[in-house]
Amino acid sequence: MIVECRAVLFDVDGVLVDSAASGERSWTRWAHEYALDPAVVLDGVHGRRSTETVRLHLPEDQAEKGLRRIDELEIGDAGTTVAIPGAAELLASLAGDWAVVTSASRSLLEARLAAAGLPLAPVVVTAADVSRGKPDPEGYLLGARRVGVPIGECAIFEDSGNGLAAAVAAGPAAVVGVGRGALDSPAAPVVRDLTGIHWTAAGLRVDAVLRA
Repeated sequence: MIVECRAVLFDVDGVLVDSAASGERSWTRWAHEYALDPAVVLDGVHGRRSTETVRLHLPEDQAEKGLRRIDELEIGDAGTTVAIPGAAELLASLAGDWAVVTSASRSLLEARLAAAGLPLAPVVVTAADVSRGKPDPEGYLLGARRVGVPIGECAIFEDSGNGLAAAVAAGPAAVVGVGRGALDSPAAPVVRDLTGIHWTAAGLRVDAVLRA
């Protein structure tokens, strides 16, 4: 199938790179350092900015230090990050109109992409660039503006509940769900990973889908 679009906006973790185990290790260690239950901390971490997670669990006078610590832990473990199957091939096929919109910091984004052997996007929107994180669509709307293509002519790739909600709310041409977790969302199509997806003159060619 062809997903018609002029530009592509990607989430990063769970879409371009597999950093789940790394993130869970880091947040578990962080939780122990602050005498918190790791299971409670890990619940809802995916697709949320670290600053919001930290402030859910720490008083305001500890939040800045706690935020610096989790960023330090995640960057330190970023070397275990690997690319999602098909990510390198898809990115290599793209024209210049693409961006990443991530809940991570710029330094963590760069560390994970480097570990996975993937290029940095020509346009980057990170946690520090928005006042409201996912599920708010602010990041995707900003990404489209920076790319210079109306959001209604962009395709968004997302995997998490918060991210998918943000993507749908932004109003793009299509939301491509990545992974089986996206089957419970309005995303269409939904793909297992990025294998067999390539840029064409009309947009994105998707060779295999879990749901159209």
